[in-house]
Amino acid sequence: MRLYLAVAMLMLAFVAYTEAQDAEPTVEERFSQFGQKMTEMGQTVAEKARAAMDTVQNSEFAKKTNDWFTEQFNRMKAKMEEISQ
Repeated sequence: MRLYLAVAMLMLAFVAYTEAQDAEPTVEERFSQFGQKMTEMGQTVAEKARAAMDTVQNSEFAKKTNDWFTEQFNRMKAKMEEISQ
């Protein structure tokens, strides 16, 4: 009878030990998870930055500013050609 109790206690201890090991991630797993989280965060930031740049580039203000600079450049170019002749 004592042998059965000893075996049962050893099995319970073994199960508790393996569950405790499963609950606590290893250092390798922690670094792997950290790397995955950093990759996901970087992708999220890149997507948000790309969306913000698209919004800015397609805004009415950006178009008007681009047109104004183009017009000013063409005026300066015309004046330079006029002066050089």
